[in-house]
Amino acid sequence: MGTYERLYEHILVRRSDAHVRFDALCNLLVRLGFEERIKGDHHIFTMTGVEEILNLQPVGSHGKAYQVKQVRDIILKYRLRLGE
Repeated sequence: MGTYERLYEHILVRRSDAHVRFDALCNLLVRLGFEERIKGDHHIFTMTGVEEILNLQPVGSHGKAYQVKQVRDIILKYRLRLGE
């Protein structure tokens, strides 16, 4: 199981949301098919077919726990899978 598969599973099974590395979270979203724009420390993710826009900011080297939850909710709502 690769790095992104482990992170994908980590997010979906709701292990500690506060301990997700920000760069890994951004890379996971890109692998899921999101397009990334960066304005300052704001990383903005959009995807065709997904109504919501994800606006993520790091806290040190980690993502904010509530934003990891938002990512999980989007993955579940739109049934996003790696490699599709």
